[in-house]
Amino acid sequence: MHDNPTPPEAMTYREGAYVIDTRSGRLAQVMGTMGPRVQVRRPGGGREWEVSPQALRLATREERAAAEGCAECVSLRALQRAAVDGGEKRRAVEATVAVRRHVREVHA
Repeated sequence: MHDNPTPPEAMTYREGAYVIDTRSGRLAQVMGTMGPRVQVRRPGGGREWEVSPQALRLATREERAAAEGCAECVSLRALQRAAVDGGEKRRAVEATVAVRRHVREVHA
């Protein structure tokens, strides 16, 4: 009789981390968790989807760099990350709006 191996603990990801949804190969950014599932969306916005943590892996440096885009994108996202990391909700919302506006106006 074979014992079922215990699955490894699922990795946890902080909000804002770049990950790859291994089911589809899509680059995503962690938005939060809902029970045992992780909520993610494409960098720069869009519809969120849920995925089990076992189906995620951290994005490589090259994958993240490709997602960063132009210098303005990098600067705006750095401000956004600083506000989120600092717990400054109002600034985080303003920075998120600025990122989305920039992506829509410049990259769409």
